[in-house]
Amino acid sequence: MLESKDMASKHSKVTNTLLQRIYLLFFVIVFLFSILVLRLADMQLLNKAFYQKKLVASTTYTVTTSSPRGQIYDAKGTALVNNQLKQQLAFTRNNVMTAQDMKKLAQDLSSYVDLTETQVSDRAKKDYYLVEQDRFQELVEQLPNDKKFDQLGNYLTQSTIYENVLAAVPESALVYSDEELKIIYIFNQLNGAGIFDTVFLTTGDLSSEQIAYVTANKAKLPGISVQTNWQRQSIETSLSSIIGRVSTEQAGLPQEEAETYLKKGYALNDRVGTSYLEKQYEEVLQGQRQTRQVTVDKSGQIVSDQQTSQGQKGQNIKLTIDLSFQEGVEDILKTYYEEELAAGNVTNSEGIYAVALNPNTGAILAMAGLEHNIQTGELTRDALGTITKVFTPGSVVKGATLSAGWENGVISENQTLYDQQIDTIKSWFTDLAGGSLPITAVQALEYSSNTYMVQVALKLAGQDGMTSDLLKASVYQTAMEKLRATYAQYGLGVKTGLDLPGESAGFIPQDYSLANMMTESFGQFDNYTTMQLAQYAATVANGGNRLATYLVEGIYDNTDDGGLGQLVQATEVKNLNTVAISAQEMALIQEGFYNVVYGGNGFTTGNEIGYGANVSISAKTGTAEAFVTDASGKSVMTSNLNVVAYAPSQNPQVAVAVVLPHSNDLTGKTSHQITRDIINLYVNTYGID
Repeated sequence: MLESKDMASKHSKVTNTLLQRIYLLFFVIVFLFSILVLRLADMQLLNKAFYQKKLVASTTYTVTTSSPRGQIYDAKGTALVNNQLKQQLAFTRNNVMTAQDMKKLAQDLSSYVDLTETQVSDRAKKDYYLVEQDRFQELVEQLPNDKKFDQLGNYLTQSTIYENVLAAVPESALVYSDEELKIIYIFNQLNGAGIFDTVFLTTGDLSSEQIAYVTANKAKLPGISVQTNWQRQSIETSLSSIIGRVSTEQAGLPQEEAETYLKKGYALNDRVGTSYLEKQYEEVLQGQRQTRQVTVDKSGQIVSDQQTSQGQKGQNIKLTIDLSFQEGVEDILKTYYEEELAAGNVTNSEGIYAVALNPNTGAILAMAGLEHNIQTGELTRDALGTITKVFTPGSVVKGATLSAGWENGVISENQTLYDQQIDTIKSWFTDLAGGSLPITAVQALEYSSNTYMVQVALKLAGQDGMTSDLLKASVYQTAMEKLRATYAQYGLGVKTGLDLPGESAGFIPQDYSLANMMTESFGQFDNYTTMQLAQYAATVANGGNRLATYLVEGIYDNTDDGGLGQLVQATEVKNLNTVAISAQEMALIQEGFYNVVYGGNGFTTGNEIGYGANVSISAKTGTAEAFVTDASGKSVMTSNLNVVAYAPSQNPQVAVAVVLPHSNDLTGKTSHQITRDIINLYVNTYGID
């Protein structure tokens, strides 16, 4: 009896607990339902307008359109590039256009306009092939599971599956006729457009009839219009190679730099400078993009289209080079080089190069070059060779060697040393002078003494002659490093600060030996560009300030018609360093350079430079002998015939470097005459202050 009562009591407690839980659940449901009703009331009654607006407007797109690129002018305002305007088909992609729509559009366009291009990538062919949904789905179904699902059995991302399908497209499916390939080429351009982006299509030139038809039949060609586009066109001049290139709209941003450009607000199909001046001054030349905010509703209808920033043509740059002077320098090089070719003196030479600078600012006045094809004899313009090609300079560096001696305290002022044979090294006049001749530092420049410079190098190594200590690597390496440190103060073996990418710093081998240390002292080891040699001449000319070289004189605005406007920013003169010797010591180098041209001794090396000159010239000549293999495979001795110079001697306004490599005429004076003629051309063009 007691057990029955206990069981009844337990059953009653369980029932009560269950009822309590049911009531609690009921109240929770009622509470949640009440919240839902209130929320619906809020949406449908209190804030109906707000939620209707939310329902209609769904997406806003930011659309950018590039503006014409700024132009490049020479020092006198002559245009070196043009933005050629032409009528082209433009395609603006809306947010509801499918791949099937664009395929049909490409096919329709093929019957209205001339399609010229048939070179398309395999990827473009595959994209076109997969536009048909049944083809795509069939290939998806054929994919192995690991190409569709991850390890947990979930579908891979749509883009990953698409890439896997692309890889599965059979080669046999990519065989198209030329007419189909033209359609694929257009489809690929259409398909590459972003939502509400406008791209220009590459077709044949549009006739007036085609323009009229497209304009009148926009409904049949959705997104297609005729707009004015620009194409960058470099004018063929002596400066063409330094202008550089601009990418096409089809190529767009260079792949390796795309991320950087995108962060700056560029679009993938924007045209950008890819080399030299076009690249160096990209942010100046690139126009300001027009920006629009396009808002569309759920059905794809445009709700609003507002311009948020106005486009503007890019700014212009004006060079320091007057094209007429530049081409005059090139003509001088060509005239003499062709004469040397006719005489058989430069059959093994790879060309000829010259640079002219303003020594008081670093502004480049000319950078001209001719490349010689040794096999065919053909000459081509090569202004870039003045900053990319390196040559053994020879004795032109001897002023810098003296500077290293003074800077390190191993020689003093116009110290006298004996020109005499050291080991196997002689000067060209050593034997003529009886084997031993006392000469000063100034005379060492005038006569071009090799052994004077070798003695300076030995002193830099802490030796007064050929001693056993010179066999220690640390000794001659220290001397070599001291020479190079001073050379760098003149611009030799370091970049000149040029506002142009791709400049060489020279060829500076880390091959230390006693022989290399000695030959380095008279310019027979390291290799330099013509631009570096010109900066060296300019540094001597202005008293020891190494000024950065530059090509762009300033940045300019546009006139109302898009021409060269007012100066916005001028390039500032930049002193990279000052040579670490006294003014008196620099004056000795300048005296030596003057005597190279006007000295009256039988050993004076550069008198020919002054013959017929319209102004006084200071200079240093240099030869660097080397064996080369000629076209027949025979080894022949050649010589680099180089000159660095400036004028007028007492008030320098132009500095020049001329390099004629690997001449068969080992003692030729052609580079001397070229130097004189370039300086005469400068005087005749600009006059002398």
